[in-house]
Amino acid sequence: MAERVEQEEIFSQVLRAGRRTYFFDVRSTKADDYYLTVTESKKFTHDDGTFHYQKHKIYLYKEDFSDFHEMLKKATDYIVNEKGDEVISERHQKDFKKEENTEEATTSPKSFTDISFDDI
Repeated sequence: MAERVEQEEIFSQVLRAGRRTYFFDVRSTKADDYYLTVTESKKFTHDDGTFHYQKHKIYLYKEDFSDFHEMLKKATDYIVNEKGDEVISERHQKDFKKEENTEEATTSPKSFTDISFDDI
């Protein structure tokens, strides 16, 4: 049985996000209609320095765009509303380094200057 050959890319965008890269590719069907593939590629490094990529792909067709967009927006809004914008998962990376507090970064109430807008 012959393998299915990927259709030619019509439009492509790349989002690099740390160890992950997301590819948004518009392709053409045999009937010359367009669909979207979203691919997540994640780099894994082995102890010996070699690496490999693990890829996951979804195919999204025009008839699903509206519902997909609505569900994605609801899910992302829920996450931001419940947990805020701060990314806390970085703390769990093996190469995470906590930022050290320095005297300059830490300000005490004594270090504030009382300025009036009339002074400006």
